[in-house]
Amino acid sequence: MEVPRAITDRAYSAYESMIDREVRRGGMPDHLAVIMDGNRRYAEEVLGTEPMEGHRLGREKLEEVLHWCLDLDIRNLTVYAFSTENFNRDPDEVDYLMDLLEKSLYEFADDPEIHRRRVAIKVIGDPDMLPDNVLEAMEYALDRTRGYSDYTLNMAIAYGGRQDITNAVREIAQRAVDGEIKVSDINEAMVSGFISTHGVPDPDLILRTSGEVRISNFLLWQMAYSELYFTDVYWPGFRYIDLLRAIRTYQRRKRRYGK
Repeated sequence: MEVPRAITDRAYSAYESMIDREVRRGGMPDHLAVIMDGNRRYAEEVLGTEPMEGHRLGREKLEEVLHWCLDLDIRNLTVYAFSTENFNRDPDEVDYLMDLLEKSLYEFADDPEIHRRRVAIKVIGDPDMLPDNVLEAMEYALDRTRGYSDYTLNMAIAYGGRQDITNAVREIAQRAVDGEIKVSDINEAMVSGFISTHGVPDPDLILRTSGEVRISNFLLWQMAYSELYFTDVYWPGFRYIDLLRAIRTYQRRKRRYGK
């Protein structure tokens, strides 16, 4: 006999509330990083529609997850919005994604909750690869949230982890050539100071949706001691309970940092 939907909904809600209470009693990750994967597969396999609809829903999910993180008092959120490799996709898809990113930056910058919680919006990646409309939206978001430091949203756009490290090495090398620093001065702390996320603690937890179990060139320097969590859920279908489960798993792990 099929269980009535109302009963299953109540059971699900009670289960979610139980995990929510449990998670809020534990220590929150100070920095959550997310590889938002599975938009196209969600559209094709779940909705039976074109990939663009998956990307649209993925953009809406990002806004939802940002507010979940603020409610849970997760201070720093970094999302892999568009990699350097993503430029190899069909030009029409790339253009559509760029338009979505432009819209997201403007909407986040004008979100009253962003200003109430004093969230600094930052973009990491190679701006030389971005079209003018995204650059203008990026500058708008940076200007609107300049001076905020209570929370941080890093949007990785035209980003690659190897690119990030290479840029840091290039800047340090130039300073050494110019005589501003000695080669013997170079250490991990200095390199971290030139990495794109400098000023933000390294991720405590890196979460990837869609069932893929790899990092895909994301935050390679920063993830040295991050906890990793992979879920089979496609990004547009990611639920609050999925976030709670990821945080609960993080809370149950023993972080020894090599000790």
